[in-house]
Amino acid sequence: MKPDSLSEQTHPSFAPCHNCQAPTGGNFCQNCGQETHLHPASAREFLHEFVGHYVALEGKLLGTLWRLLFRPGLLTNEYVAGRRVRFVQPLRLYLTLSVLFFALLKFTHGGTIQLDDDAKPTAELAAPAAAEERHKPAAPAAKNEQVGEEQVGGRVDGDIDDADIARWADRVPGLTKRWQHFEHLSSAEKSKVIGDGFYHYAPYALFLMMPVFALYLKLLYLGSGKRYGEHLLFALHSNAFAFIMLGAMTLIGHGGVKFLLWLWLLAYLPWAMRRVYQRGRRATAWRWLALMTVYTVTIGIGLLLSMGVGILTAH
Repeated sequence: MKPDSLSEQTHPSFAPCHNCQAPTGGNFCQNCGQETHLHPASAREFLHEFVGHYVALEGKLLGTLWRLLFRPGLLTNEYVAGRRVRFVQPLRLYLTLSVLFFALLKFTHGGTIQLDDDAKPTAELAAPAAAEERHKPAAPAAKNEQVGEEQVGGRVDGDIDDADIARWADRVPGLTKRWQHFEHLSSAEKSKVIGDGFYHYAPYALFLMMPVFALYLKLLYLGSGKRYGEHLLFALHSNAFAFIMLGAMTLIGHGGVKFLLWLWLLAYLPWAMRRVYQRGRRATAWRWLALMTVYTVTIGIGLLLSMGVGILTAH
């Protein structure tokens, strides 16, 4: 065997990477990770990429969902233990399920708010009352009448006159104008504005509540030795589970199945908390009750704010 041939076998040639031009001899570039064996793009390649990276039929998605749905808290423990590559990343999982849930809710009109069809704009209700008031005879003024409030300069303390309203309107003229525009809409138009605001801003509101949820857990488990990031991880996984359950209840019309899903939704969180935080039944129960109380109020405020922002930003 010639020396040149032996040298070629023991020291194979390194072709430059198409992406970063670094010399590489394997199937992937050691510098940037791109594949070294490239071929012209094809529809089959794009389909394979979609199935492999998004649907994840190779087992990543199925393994993630199995642990998320039927093994409360296990997915969080696996991630904390360092077994992460085999599962879908927590933030991607939460965002994907959140988008799917709100899309399903909008498609099935599960979050539509219906107002009373007989409701009329405020201006239409106020006009007849004002006209009737003008035709009534003026009542004699009571002399030296005290009803628990002190009268100063013809005005009872605590009343709000037109000057006060004008001063507030001058501070936020844009918001006042938008609210007056909303008040003059019909009931159907109001329902549409509120619904659009809910679908547009509620996902952002719920996402911004994840740090708040983690903060509540941090306060409830002071001294546990867990970092804030671990509480945030648990918040992402538990709320991703809630999106799946609520989506399933939106699709399923059978009352018995819905009842079972509600039971599993209620039992899931304390079960997951006990597995992740390693506390007894009583210690977990009172923390779960406290968490549900404060977080339910937080969600209510967040959703109301999201619909309010939708009203004030509607065109």
